[in-house]
Amino acid sequence: MTVFKTLALTATLALAPSFASAEELVFAWSPNPQTPQVDVALAQGYFEEAGVDVSLVSFASGREGFEALLGGQVDVAFMAEFPAATGALTGQPFRIVGDLARYTGSRVIGNAEAGPLESAADLAGRRIGTTIGTNVHYFLDGLLSEAGIEAEIISAAPPDLVPAVERGDVDAIVAFPTFYAAAEETLGDSYTELRGSDYQVHYILATTPEMTEAKRGTLEAFIGALAKADADVAADPDMAMEAVAASMSGAMSVAELEAMWRDVDIGLTLDDDLTDLITAEAGWILDQGVIRAEPLSRDAVAAFVAPGPLEAVAPEAVSLAN
Repeated sequence: MTVFKTLALTATLALAPSFASAEELVFAWSPNPQTPQVDVALAQGYFEEAGVDVSLVSFASGREGFEALLGGQVDVAFMAEFPAATGALTGQPFRIVGDLARYTGSRVIGNAEAGPLESAADLAGRRIGTTIGTNVHYFLDGLLSEAGIEAEIISAAPPDLVPAVERGDVDAIVAFPTFYAAAEETLGDSYTELRGSDYQVHYILATTPEMTEAKRGTLEAFIGALAKADADVAADPDMAMEAVAASMSGAMSVAELEAMWRDVDIGLTLDDDLTDLITAEAGWILDQGVIRAEPLSRDAVAAFVAPGPLEAVAPEAVSLAN
């Protein structure tokens, strides 16, 4: 596992000498379009104000950040929800303490030279590239199952999918959202897309059990800073987009963020939709034969959700049946 130890500039500026008595927290997070609460909290000094010394550690993926959490290298990790299904199946020590945003724009991207892409039925028998064993594979499998069709699934690493569909090695791809803009630019007039299925990517916060127990005060202060930033994002999305664009150092413009956010439900929460999704994903993972484990009940998955810290600072954000 490769760990990039360099702290982001914004975090370095926040970690001023006045943090001598602050509680330390190591956060696995990298600048991205979907978590403006973190960008705003850093820019406004909300972590410092809450008395939390936040050190940012970057990983190539949320899955790697989650592995670092399980290995005790970080206290809190940001990731999509899918690795949590694997972690729950294997009984790993972690807790889910927040859901920052939900992405609703998952899609299949096609090369028009392979034929039209007007409905899922058009995918029947086609070669579709995706990254096997990930949430995009889960989305694709659900789309095909709903349509009652079969296709040839070809596994590829995330960076290889766009070149593959451009060359015609595959007829369509299901990639991570960060590759959508590159696909549209690369394919040009040959770009086609199909949206479908009810799947939403949940961008969550996972912690070690220790953070919800012995270090709960620090975790509550950390989440409280994010809740304050969450309110700022809702009140002034333009400001939030500027903060994200600055954090991403020009990788996405404000205009590009505005377009992406049409498919992002931003808001710090914890509800039953997340628990239900992880339960369904765990069942799907078992069906794929990727992991040998006992099936998980919904209650077993719910045991990995720790709503207490979020309830303490923003009770209205928690809506759980159990």
